Amino acid sequence: MESPGQVKYIRITDFGDDGISFPHEFVTAEVVESKYLLQQNDVLFARSGATAGKTFIYTKDLGTSIFAGYCIRFRFDPRKVAPWYVYFYTKTQRFASWVRSMQRPAGQPNINKEEFKSFRIPIVSPDLQASLVIDLLAARKARDAAFAQARALIDGIDDSVLAELGVTRPTNDRRLTFALPLRELKARCDEGATRLDPHYNAPRFSKLVRALRGTPSRSLGNLVRFSTDQCNPHDCTGDTFSYIEISGIDLQTGEVSAVKTQTTEAPSRARMLVREGDILVSLTRPHRGAIGVVPKHLHGAIASTGFAVVREIIASDCRRDFLLAILRSSVCLQQMLQRSSGGNYPAITEHELTLLTVPLPCYKVQKRIVAEIADKQAHVRRIRTEAVGMWAAAMKRFEGKLLARE
Repeated sequence: MESPGQVKYIRITDFGDDGISFPHEFVTAEVVESKYLLQQNDVLFARSGATAGKTFIYTKDLGTSIFAGYCIRFRFDPRKVAPWYVYFYTKTQRFASWVRSMQRPAGQPNINKEEFKSFRIPIVSPDLQASLVIDLLAARKARDAAFAQARALIDGIDDSVLAELGVTRPTNDRRLTFALPLRELKARCDEGATRLDPHYNAPRFSKLVRALRGTPSRSLGNLVRFSTDQCNPHDCTGDTFSYIEISGIDLQTGEVSAVKTQTTEAPSRARMLVREGDILVSLTRPHRGAIGVVPKHLHGAIASTGFAVVREIIASDCRRDFLLAILRSSVCLQQMLQRSSGGNYPAITEHELTLLTVPLPCYKVQKRIVAEIADKQAHVRRIRTEAVGMWAAAMKRFEGKLLARE
């Protein structure tokens, strides 16, 4: 992972149509080549995969950064065209239609540099470019402020859950050098701990474990069973199937979405057959919170093997909706991070997931926590819907003014 002062490595997975959502975990590169260093207002184009055509504009406030090979960097002469004008133009329906027309009908979608260079952008007067950019920047600032308000509400959900459980959030102790008494290490081994590495025994995790000892709790393995149902998309009837990737789970809300995928282009990891109500838990970088429940319209979809699929709740005193909420809370996400292993892409196994300590209050408290979360999430959805609508209206103005001059 990237540390303060290190060069950030900008990959396709780091940015979406709205830029980079913060807080965000970057990775860094072992070797930094100067030719990949980004300069103010460089525009990156994703050139391959399902996100081909996705764009990102770099600004210096992000810090020193380089870009990944799956991106194409364009640098525009501001005397001829404003880089922000080009960037915003890549968010129009016309550009999206062009991207769809350029993608190959078979194989990995790919648009090369020469093809991107062939896309024609209407060049209007510098004054109009500036006016259009100012309007969209203002709309984006308002939208991002609304998204920040929504994130604050979501962070408040975690605080509410912890308060209801009577768990005090441990201080964020990130010491790199620490010592443990031998007797404590022995006690941990007696409790079943199999790892003595510094990451697993870091102070911030130890404090969380101590905080949980005073609460009614059980291991996840005593609450659920994971599904092993699998299906090869090539055996499915029809030309397409609904594929749920890890990126298909909204990190803020837990909402699950799928991508219609050609069976002939099914990824090798598309194997997990899911049902309505299944809880999907990402095994890759699980602490990010890519955890959600399969909605009714995705019953029978196929998910990535990068998920653990919780289907059966075997504890009669554990609500399914409460379990979803607690798995998405910092109480469990930090334990997932503790039990993960790997470098830039830490992962956790299903076995390690079963060892998570899950606070389990009485049914009445579970019900109260779920109701409070549902109320706050409804508020978050309203804020986000209004923000998206505001941005869509600004883009419509942008396109309308350009069309009027064609």
